[in-house]
Amino acid sequence: MEQRLSLITLGVADLARAQRFYETLGWRSLPQSNATVAFFQCGGIVFALFGRAALAEDANLAPYGEGFSGIALAHNVRKKEEVDAVLAEAEAAGGKILKRGQDAFWGGYTGYFSDPDGHVWEVAWNPKGIIGADGSFRFPLE
Repeated sequence: MEQRLSLITLGVADLARAQRFYETLGWRSLPQSNATVAFFQCGGIVFALFGRAALAEDANLAPYGEGFSGIALAHNVRKKEEVDAVLAEAEAAGGKILKRGQDAFWGGYTGYFSDPDGHVWEVAWNPKGIIGADGSFRFPLE
């Protein structure tokens, strides 16, 4: 298996609501989106929204579990002050703030929100990270 992540799909309770949430944040859905799935190009990865029950069925899993899923998506920003701005944007779009922006033990600044389906997003400024013109994130090779 090549070391590559191609697509991230979130299972959502209401596709139209979830799509509106991300579009309110300024994301543009791709033309391949339809009534059952929404796609967004995110650099070299496609981000997708799909009905939670249908996604669970497709993977032969129960559609609901309990507690924290053990997964957090991350959105890194170029400047420290952008963390609070993105958190405010997410809250205004209908997201829930889980942790306001604060200095992190590793030298950055970070906060968390959840989307309307409870998917956890970290918003972080990492002084050691590099964000390319296309939005790609990487660490410098040392």
